[in-house]
This record gives sequence, C-alpha cells and structure tokens, in this order.
Amino acid sequence: MKNEIKRATGLLVIEVVNSNPNGDPDRESDPRQRPTGIGEISPVSFKRKLRDLVEDAEGQVFNAVCDKLKIDKDKKANYKILESRGRNRDEIIAEMGKDIKKFNHEEFINSKFVKKYWDARIFGNTFLEKEADKGYIKTGVAQFVMGTSIAPVQIIRHTNTNKPGVQEGKNQGMAPLAYRIVEHGVYCMPFYINPSNAHKSGCTTEDIEMLKALIPYSYDHTRSAIRPDVRLRHAWYVEHKNPLGSCADYKLIEALIPKPKEKLKVENNDDLKSSSSWDDYDVPSSLPDEFVSKVESCVDLIETI
Repeated sequence: MKNEIKRATGLLVIEVVNSNPNGDPDRESDPRQRPTGIGEISPVSFKRKLRDLVEDAEGQVFNAVCDKLKIDKDKKANYKILESRGRNRDEIIAEMGKDIKKFNHEEFINSKFVKKYWDARIFGNTFLEKEADKGYIKTGVAQFVMGTSIAPVQIIRHTNTNKPGVQEGKNQGMAPLAYRIVEHGVYCMPFYINPSNAHKSGCTTEDIEMLKALIPYSYDHTRSAIRPDVRLRHAWYVEHKNPLGSCADYKLIEALIPKPKEKLKVENNDDLKSSSSWDDYDVPSSLPDEFVSKVESCVDLIETI
C-alpha cells in the first residue's frame, strides 16, 4: 500500500456557552476541571462524536460526507465502528479469517478486520492484543490531545425538576444539582496526523479525508440537553511539506491559539479571570506569515463545509 498521507498539525478552537462539554464520572458528571480552574475536554470525548457520526449509517451527516467524497454504497461497508456498544468479540476475531498469531503484516493489512473498521485504522486500538503476539494497530495515525480552556471556567450547578413524580407518593421529581454547566470557556485541542503509523494500521488517504470532512459537524450534529451550545469556532489543519515535518508542531499550535485580552488578566499577577464571551480573546484568523513558507497549506476546516 503506497502511503501518501501527509503529516499534519491541527488545532480545534472550541467555545462552550452554558453547556457541559465533557462530564467527569468521578465528580458526579461535573464539567472536567483541573484544581487551577482550567477546564478539560478529553480526546476520547471528541473522538466519540466522530465515531457516532460514522456509526449512524443512515444519518444525514455520514451520507452527505460520503457523497462529497464520492464513497459509493459498496465502499460504505469499509466505514464501520469497532468501538461500538454490543460488539461481539468472537465475531470480530472471526473476521480475521485465520489464527492471527500466524499473520504476517501483508495478510493483516488485507484482512476483513482492517478493511472494515474506520476508527481502528485511523485512531488505533488494542483490541487484538490478547490474541496477537505482535499487537497490531496499537497506535493510530490521528492522535487528539487533551483539550484545555485558555482561562479558568466557572461551573454552575442547578437542580433538575420533573413534573411527573418518579418516586412513590411524590408529586414532583427532583435531581439536586444535576444540571452542571460551564458558563463560558474557550478550549483548545491540538491533534496530529502521523503518516509513520499508516502502514501499521492500514489507514489510507481516504480515511484522513473522512476525518477532515466530519470534524466541522462534530458538535453541531451531536448536541444534547446538557451540551446544547458548544461551538467549534476553528478547526485548523496545517499540512507539512514532507512526511518528517517541515515546521515544529508546537510553534504552529502556539501561533493559532487565541490570546486572552487585558481585561481577563488579574491585576498584579499572571492569573486570568473566567471569560464571559468570545470577544474576551484575540483570535488569529490565519497562520502568521512567518510560518506560511514553512508548510504546504493551512486551512480552517470550518470554512470547507
């Protein structure tokens, strides 16, 4: 398989307004937050949204993206989701077609398992570690980083009520402090496309194009009652000039991260106050000129829809 995947550096800039972008099960589903007040969005949480869009094979997003990428009905069978509820491990192992302990690399890449599961090819997985001595597909091509808020976030907690009683003898149901939201926050989540892992997982350029096409819809089409207003403001995608990288990743990320304005800074120290609106930040609208000549391209995936 010829590897034509280009190395890329990405950055998601996410605005959260009166929503819980990622609940923490260890804290009764409070929005994830560090002791410093900085909010978090886990990479698992974001990848779940992409998986859900692909898994909904009859959904508008998946079919619209397939039309855009010219993926026909037969090829849609190559975009199943391994990390799905109710999966049958024995059936999945059977899709290997033989004892995978005896597989060589070429047989593995051409197996039904690899060709079927998009998320396994692109994100990697450890599903086969128990069965395979070689532990195929441990690391994927696309790696998302923990998203963190630029400034500390304020968490608001309210009690949910339900008019029909849920307990015997009660006329009204109540869930104390069950409604837990971030008042406002701007989060940044870097991600990276590493072509070095493509030959290990079977990832193709078509898989990367699917990822790029899905990202702009990740929050708009997966809204929920507790996450009604999460805005993907920018989805920067910077391609390098060569597979090894033509510019340091961290420099590209730092150049595209919004900067807090003076009004967010606490007087006489380096701390920041919580933001209240998008206008509290200076937001880059493009890659600075000093980096343009060092990369192949820089696009905002939000502008491609």
